[in-house]
Amino acid sequence: MSTQTSAPADAAATGGRSSLLRLYLGRGVLAVAWALAFAGAHEDVDAVAITLLVVYPLIDAVSSLIDYRALPDGSERRVTEFNGVLSTLAAIAVGIAGAGGVAPVLHVFGAWAVISGAAQVAVGLQRRGPELGKQWPMLIAGGLSFVVGIFYNIQAAGDDPSLDVLSVYATGGGVFFIVQAGLLGWKTRQLRTRTV
Repeated sequence: MSTQTSAPADAAATGGRSSLLRLYLGRGVLAVAWALAFAGAHEDVDAVAITLLVVYPLIDAVSSLIDYRALPDGSERRVTEFNGVLSTLAAIAVGIAGAGGVAPVLHVFGAWAVISGAAQVAVGLQRRGPELGKQWPMLIAGGLSFVVGIFYNIQAAGDDPSLDVLSVYATGGGVFFIVQAGLLGWKTRQLRTRTV
């Protein structure tokens, strides 16, 4: 009887890991690709740079929507919904801020990084169970996003703000997502080996 009740739970956990693995991997690869594109396109805050600036939070918004649809009702789902709405608003705000130049863009990105970083930590804490690979990369990435967001706002208020930092930010975030996907893949293989 215990086998019958645990099998669906194991299947659900495996399905959850597989979905998150694909989501994290896709999110990570897109972030790194965005960073490469933005690194060569932000010398001037022109139409191309502003378009890329709008796209980055939209990637996060779409990822949050995909994650939201896969989650059951509860606090984790509400935080994910909040993050999706926040990222959508950030995309709109950064598009508007782009008309004002580098400093307003950094202020918007900084504010978004602080709040979304805190939300990412909250979701990571919810997912810290062994089934989802402890979530250390996501927790570290969220914490760094929070700290870096504060730094961006300080830099934006200074004499020489620069958008170079955004490529570094996106690359770092992308790498953490890819590492988390790798950990989830390793956890799935490990559990499959135990059940064989």
